[in-house]
Amino acid sequence: MPRRLLQRYLPHPDALRRRRSLRVVSHLIGNPSLWVLTRRSVANAFSVGLFSALLPIPFQMLVAAFGSWLVRCNLPLSIGLVWITNPLTMPLIFYGNYRLGAWLLDMPVRKAPDRLSTRWIADQLVEILPTLALGSLVAAVAIAALANLAIRLVWRWQVSRSWKARARRRRRQRSAGREK
Repeated sequence: MPRRLLQRYLPHPDALRRRRSLRVVSHLIGNPSLWVLTRRSVANAFSVGLFSALLPIPFQMLVAAFGSWLVRCNLPLSIGLVWITNPLTMPLIFYGNYRLGAWLLDMPVRKAPDRLSTRWIADQLVEILPTLALGSLVAAVAIAALANLAIRLVWRWQVSRSWKARARRRRRQRSAGREK
């Protein structure tokens, strides 16, 4: 079952509440609804985490934490999924979001210079920000919705598979009992 796999890797809420750096939010971390692993809470955590990850904003983890508190979904999953946009993947993801925004606005894509510098990025940021924001928002909503649907379907398939396996085991046990 997916729940067992997820529980193996998630931190325990009591261990996080005892950390000195998290004492300010310990009453929020202790909320049991933020640690439940159900089909709904995991699917919504994927939506919140991926939505936050695809936005080109600072403090994505705080946005994911607030979103998981607001939606009452699994807190560690939504925060952990934000790390999909890490320093290695962020340029590719945000460039893809920029291209999506340029396509939606029917604008030409700006070419990068031969030597990329922070000065060039700072100069171009004001001009590409609306395009990047639109592309990121559209991609975030689409990926969040697809992830939610996919997690719910995979979870349902896994539960159905385990029910069928349990029924097969019971039938084998009954037939083995009759043969004796």
